[in-house]
This record gives sequence, C-alpha cells and structure tokens, in this order.
Amino acid sequence: MSSFEELEEKIGYKFKNINLLRVALTHSSYGNEHDCDYNERMEFLGDAVLELAMSKHLYDSIHFDEGVLTKTRAKAVCEPALDLYASKIEFNKYLLLGKGEEQTGGRNRSAIIADALEALLGAVFLDGGFSEAQELVERLFIPYLNVVLKFRDYKSLLQEKLQSEKRTIRYEIVRDEGPANDKEFEAVVYMDEILMGRGIGKSKKEAQQNAAKDALEKEAKNVQRFAND
Repeated sequence: MSSFEELEEKIGYKFKNINLLRVALTHSSYGNEHDCDYNERMEFLGDAVLELAMSKHLYDSIHFDEGVLTKTRAKAVCEPALDLYASKIEFNKYLLLGKGEEQTGGRNRSAIIADALEALLGAVFLDGGFSEAQELVERLFIPYLNVVLKFRDYKSLLQEKLQSEKRTIRYEIVRDEGPANDKEFEAVVYMDEILMGRGIGKSKKEAQQNAAKDALEKEAKNVQRFAND
C-alpha cells in the first residue's frame, strides 16, 4: 500500500484524481526543489471550505446566537485545533517537504500541518464536492470538538474584552525574518492607537496569538497592581 492509499484509508475518502491529494500534501519547499505544484492556492480554498463546513455543523447542532456561533467556530478552526485533528491520523508523516524544511523541523511545525490539512479539504472539495468535504470534517474534526473548544484563543478573548469597552483592535506584522523554510514573525496589537502587546511566532497566526496573550497578561498585571495600591 502506498502512502497516499494509506492516507486515503485513514480519512475515509478515495480520490478520483490522486494528483489533487499530491498537491495538497506538497509544501512550497518541496515544490520549488522539484518544480511541481504545491498547496498554497489549495489551502486558500480549503480554508473557506472548512469555515463553511464547520459553520453548517454548528448551525445544525448548537442553538445559540450569532456571536456564540462565531466564537465557537473560531476555536474549532484555529491553528492549534487543526494541529490536533491532524495528529489523530499522523497527518504530518505524509507531507512532502523540501530538504531544508525537513532538516529544520518543518514536519512538526503547526503552521505547515494546519495549512496542509486545509489544503486537503480543498482537494476533497475539488474532487468530490462540498458534501464529501463536509463528511470529512464530520469524521475527522467533529469527534474532537469538545477538546479543542477548551483551548484558549487569546485573540478572541482580547477581542471580547475590548469590544465590551467599546474599543477598536488591530494587529500588525512588524517583523518577518529568516529563510522561507524557517521564518519568524513578530506581531503587535493595538487598542485604538495604544500598543497593548507584542508576540513572536513561526507563523503570522501564532505571532498574533502571542501578541494577544501578552496584552491580556499585561492587563491582568495592571488590574492586580491597582487592586494592591
């Protein structure tokens, strides 16, 4: 059994066009080395497919207002959640990575895994339509939904806090360094025009999460200091 056939068995879907699966698993580092298609465009499509599939599941199963549904969906499709879903099928072992990316630990990098998993959904959508992609989400993601909903989504927590105070919030990526296979990003978060937090990560999403976490921790320390004065 080939690695592609093994993965098809794990996800419960047989591709009519196996090249779509190949592209979904191919990181840009491998694509550049071997002059072949890679998964960035497919990840863009899969991200939208995942949001719609998860939205439909939550709409059908949770009878709460739009705000609760939006927060729940954000947790269910965030990078750490995708990393967990992927770990249940050992998804990272099927990725096609360039030599440099492999040597620097790319096979275990959450951002790469999450992007490829979204690309996989895009590939299933292209191959079999939305209903097949929806069924894949139901099989692979939904059984672990209760686990990922306990994750701390610092961006959502900060957004909720600042919106309750009628404040605006925005993120900026202020640093983007390193080779393509070992990037480091630095993000800052502003409340109105006040710098609230700063964070570093291997992806823009991780850097933003860490910036939000920094802002919340600083706010908690300020509250504690005032309480002690």
